[in-house]
Amino acid sequence: MKTVTIVGSGVMGKGIAYACAISGYKVFLNDLNEEILQKAKSSIDQLLYESFEKGFLKEEAYALAEENLNYEVDLASAAKDSQLVIEAVLEKIDVKIDIFKKLDKICEPDTILSTNTSTMSPTEIGAQTSRPDKVIAMHFFNPVHKMKLIEVIRGLETSDETVEIVKAVATKMKKQAVEVNEFPGFVTSRMNCLIGNEAMNMLMEGVASAEDIDKAMMLGLNHPMGPLELADLVGLDTRLRNMEYLYETLGEKYRPCPLLIKYVKAGRVGKKSGSGFYEYT
Repeated sequence: MKTVTIVGSGVMGKGIAYACAISGYKVFLNDLNEEILQKAKSSIDQLLYESFEKGFLKEEAYALAEENLNYEVDLASAAKDSQLVIEAVLEKIDVKIDIFKKLDKICEPDTILSTNTSTMSPTEIGAQTSRPDKVIAMHFFNPVHKMKLIEVIRGLETSDETVEIVKAVATKMKKQAVEVNEFPGFVTSRMNCLIGNEAMNMLMEGVASAEDIDKAMMLGLNHPMGPLELADLVGLDTRLRNMEYLYETLGEKYRPCPLLIKYVKAGRVGKKSGSGFYEYT
C-alpha cells in the first residue's frame, strides 16, 4: 500500500489526507474544482506547519508530508493508480453510490474502495460495484489528526483480506481500529446521536442552558466535550442527516429533535457557519 486517494476535501477529507501524508503514503486529494482544493491545501499546509512548529512533526517528516500531498480535480487522474480510495463526501447515499460506480470503472480491480461514513451501509454501496468484497467503511473521527479511533465496518460481502489490509493501514497511521459488523449507525454514531439528541431535547424543554448541559456531561460523566458542542463541531446539518437515516432504519427513538431541525432550517449549522448551539467568531 503506497498510494491513497481521498475523494472530498471537506473537514474530514482534509484531516484524512493529512493523516495519510504524515504516515508516509502518497496522497491524492480530489474535489470538484480548483478553488475548493486550494482552500483545502491552505488548511493542510497550516496544520502541517503548526505541527512542525510545536514539535509534533520532525523536519524530515514535515518535508515528506508536503512532498506526498497532491491535489487533483479530475477523479480519474486522482484515483487510477491508488491501492486505496477513501470517499469523504456528504452523508447522502445516492451521492456516495454515484462516486463508487465511477471509482469502480477507474480503479484497478484489486483497489480497495472505502467510505468514511458514520451511518451509511457499505453493503448497499458495495452492491453497486463489481467488487463488493473490496468495499468497506472506515469511519474516522474529527479532528482526524488528534482522534485515535477508526471504526472498520465490514459489509456483507467484505472479505477478510480487505479488513486486514485496512486494519494495517490504520496501524501505520497510528490509529486504533475496532472491527464492526454492519448495522445502521455502527457503534459510536448510534450512541453519539442518542446522547446529542437527548441533550437537544433537554435544551428545548428548558431543563438547563447549553453551557450547563455540556458542563454536566464533561464534569459528571468525564466526556472530553459536551454533546451540544460536539454537534456544533460535526455540523448540525450533518447530524440531522445522520438522525434522519437512523430514524428511518432504527425507528422512533432516533426521531430528530425539533430544535435541531429548526436550527438547520435557519442556517445555524454549527462552528462552520459561525453559529449553532453556541456563537463562534
